[in-house]
Amino acid sequence: MTLTARLAGAALATLLLAAPAFAQSSAPKADAPAAEKAAPADKKARSAASLECSKEADAKGLHGKERKKFRSECKKQQSGAATDTKMK
Repeated sequence: MTLTARLAGAALATLLLAAPAFAQSSAPKADAPAAEKAAPADKKARSAASLECSKEADAKGLHGKERKKFRSECKKQQSGAATDTKMK
């Protein structure tokens, strides 16, 4: 076996053994919150009624179950008003 063949074999063996070490790179932990911030943008766009009801709930200082109930009733009233307008 020639010297060139031995060097080529050694280089190939080195690449095969070193490849898994290079493939296992870990992402920095700081990127995780950025991914979480992008997730809400993927959700459906909120309707104007939903945004308006949220603003009203904020103004009243509602939280938790009270806020959820208020927003639900508010959206029903606004969709009912929109339906009444379409009927006329």
